[in-house]
Amino acid sequence: MPYESAFFDRIIDRRGTNCQKWDGMAERCGVSPEDGIAMWVADMDFRPPASVPAALQRMIDHGVFGYAAGDAGMREAVARWMAERHGWQVDPAHIFSTDGLVNAVALCLDVWSSPGDSVVVFSPVYHAFGRVVRAAGRELVECELALEDGRYTLDFERYDAQMTGRERILLLCSPHNPGGRVWSRAELEGVAAFARRHDLLIVSDEIHHDLVLPGSPRHTPTALIDGVEDRLVTLTAPTKTFNLAGAHIGQVTIADPRLRTAFAERLASLALYPGAIPPVIAEAAYSDEGAEWLSGLLPYLDANRALVDEAVAAIPGLASMPLEATYLAWIDFAGTGMAADEFTARVEKGARIGVNRGTTFGTGGETFLRFNLATPRARVAEAMERLRTAFADLQ
Repeated sequence: MPYESAFFDRIIDRRGTNCQKWDGMAERCGVSPEDGIAMWVADMDFRPPASVPAALQRMIDHGVFGYAAGDAGMREAVARWMAERHGWQVDPAHIFSTDGLVNAVALCLDVWSSPGDSVVVFSPVYHAFGRVVRAAGRELVECELALEDGRYTLDFERYDAQMTGRERILLLCSPHNPGGRVWSRAELEGVAAFARRHDLLIVSDEIHHDLVLPGSPRHTPTALIDGVEDRLVTLTAPTKTFNLAGAHIGQVTIADPRLRTAFAERLASLALYPGAIPPVIAEAAYSDEGAEWLSGLLPYLDANRALVDEAVAAIPGLASMPLEATYLAWIDFAGTGMAADEFTARVEKGARIGVNRGTTFGTGGETFLRFNLATPRARVAEAMERLRTAFADLQ
């Protein structure tokens, strides 16, 4: 198999390539890319499946970049992937293309809510949710996740009490970013019941659905929950799975004809249509080659997770949340007794590691930092050694 550990161990220098993760680290994290380790932006430092550059090379060799006839091939590839990997039977005609999933979220807010309406999230959660909701003039309602035995759970009785009747949409992150939870079927049934009680549209961002680590519970698409079809929009993409984030490829799947018509009409009114290149990339990724690449990636990520968990457990006051999915470690510094500015400075200025600050994920993230583990193991090991040194006085 070509996608063994050696493939992912390869160090690829991304500096000087207009790379946000590395070239933007100094501005965002105060960590120089010259001697820092980038563990913040959620993309990987690995090359994608060979099928992707091969497909692009065929386009380059052809040399003519005219209008495409559509994205039917991509939609069919998505439907095959969902059926084979997730047991979800999708009609390709129910799939729309968007410019990534943040764009998809913004479009959903535009179609199904109005300025002044409220949008619900389970917080802490992917930081772009709050940014887009506020930019659209909607109110963000943070229903804080409960911490039980070091992992996040849902407290619907508490959330029911927060609802005012102005809420229109629930933005669900499944699997959860940054906590790495794979929500169980029972929990998703609870989400569906909560949405029905408060007449909420569920916009389920499932971009991390392929990144479930070995030994973890299986991801359940929200679309497989009974009685949810008439209030569900599902967002998926190949970008997190195959490290294609810069291509801004997103898919919006809507089974309900009423909801589907509303979304299609809004896309048409904004003249938003798929370009020629993103569908080619997506179709190449959702392939046998892509599946083989993913089969090599997941155990590699899991070994990186184990390395981080061991290092964090050896530092008093630190705790890593059990990681079931994603490649994003959510590490709690509450036990150090330090203020966020202090433990963040130790990581960024002391250890020279660029990370995402927990406060950007909303209520409940104040004592956390998020570390991206999708980088060659040698870098992860070096980062953990730096972390131990930065908190040596606690050991």
